[in-house]
Amino acid sequence: MTKALMILGTTSNAGKSIVTAGLARVFKRRGYRVAPFKAQNMALNSFITKDGFEMGRAQVVQAEAAGIEPDVRMNPVLLKPSSDRKSQVIVMGKVYKTLAARDYYKEKDKLFPKIIEAFESLKEDYDLILCEGAGSPSEINLKDQDMVNTGFAKKTQTPFVIVGDIDRGGVFASLAGTMLLFDQEERDLTRGFIINKFRGDPSILEPGLRQLEDITKVPVLGVLPYLDIDIEDEDSLSDHMNRFRKRGRVQIAVVRIPRISNATDFHALSLHPDVDLTYVTSPQELEEADMIIIPGSKSTMDDFKWMKERGLDSKVLQRKTAGVPIFGICGGYQMLGDWMEDPYGVESGGQLRGLGLLPMTTVFSKEKTTVQCHGQVKDLEGFYSCWSGLDFKGYEIHMGQSDLREGQNLHTNSSESQGACQGAVAGTYVHGFLDQGEIIQNLVEALLKEKNLDPGKESFDFAAYKEEQFDKLADGLEEALDIDALEKMIFQG
Repeated sequence: MTKALMILGTTSNAGKSIVTAGLARVFKRRGYRVAPFKAQNMALNSFITKDGFEMGRAQVVQAEAAGIEPDVRMNPVLLKPSSDRKSQVIVMGKVYKTLAARDYYKEKDKLFPKIIEAFESLKEDYDLILCEGAGSPSEINLKDQDMVNTGFAKKTQTPFVIVGDIDRGGVFASLAGTMLLFDQEERDLTRGFIINKFRGDPSILEPGLRQLEDITKVPVLGVLPYLDIDIEDEDSLSDHMNRFRKRGRVQIAVVRIPRISNATDFHALSLHPDVDLTYVTSPQELEEADMIIIPGSKSTMDDFKWMKERGLDSKVLQRKTAGVPIFGICGGYQMLGDWMEDPYGVESGGQLRGLGLLPMTTVFSKEKTTVQCHGQVKDLEGFYSCWSGLDFKGYEIHMGQSDLREGQNLHTNSSESQGACQGAVAGTYVHGFLDQGEIIQNLVEALLKEKNLDPGKESFDFAAYKEEQFDKLADGLEEALDIDALEKMIFQG
């Protein structure tokens, strides 16, 4: 019989996603078929499955940790914020509606059965389902509408552990307070606490841990140190953007637009030993860049208006004139064209002139393109000839269609996905394009040659790096937690 365990957290960024990924790798190494699950995710980082369904990247990362193919059943509901008050609602991988928060909760009677159906279906294929919660489980103002925390746990009778972040301070109060706000059924389903992100000697916590257990009648399963790992985590995206240290001979600037989506497109590139990748918000920060990248956006026209308000558009054009390569992905690719048109009000409506660096017009359509793709880069001219003939793979998520009037398509592939290249300017709809080792290596070598520097032999294997980080995380959990006791609790009750 398939078992399930839920990982809740006292707050957002307590470490639910990372602990879930780590446990997925731990139990995979113990021979179990493990799958992640999150009833409802809110994120602008999404992924397209091989079947063309859209899901949150946190569960993709957890699936990678478990060594399995991502499946839309692992994240049946995805909310993608389109403004401060509204989100596009993705249900089982397809666009459902765009709703304000108040209206979304009115959809519970329609959405909750779909969540339960996905969960029950997933259980048929695996030995263990690790269910991640969202935010805090003790938001008493939302209890009646809850579908992702204890509301889901009670409906499915899934036991759970609660993760508390000691680095923020107040971890004992937050764990005890969470239990205080639980009803009796929720207390009965609570199996233990995990203290996360501790710096120092854990023995000094012993008196507090024992008092916490006495007060709550819930065991502490272990204290996790502040692990030095690099695993994609949706809750810590902003921190991930800011933590790259100055080290590389090549300076690459990514424009940090307000509604940036799929910022994970640059994770692999940032890890190359010769790359210093920074996220920028002002024209001055582009002055020393050897390459400028404009990323994907959930609201392309509004984000381009933001760039214009800050003078970033003019600076990009100035740096392009100075010979600096410009590259755009998805929404950033659309911004490189002459015009963006929104006749159906998919975004803000109307028409907006783009950067004019590629001879194309983008028209936003009612239907979203969601597809995995693969192929080869064409035989290009100019700076991006460094990519000629290389294989690529990735996925597309976009509402617009771009009409390239002249110039070179960047690549050719089985799904007819589009990109464009003209001199030192290029763009693509393909997320994950910059995950490919050869594409990164050839790009870095070309940038070094532009600076008259020896390319050397520095390289980076992103796939091997991710596996190393998953194992490092699992080792940390094995050392800090009583996994044998946890395994017995899950499978023997």
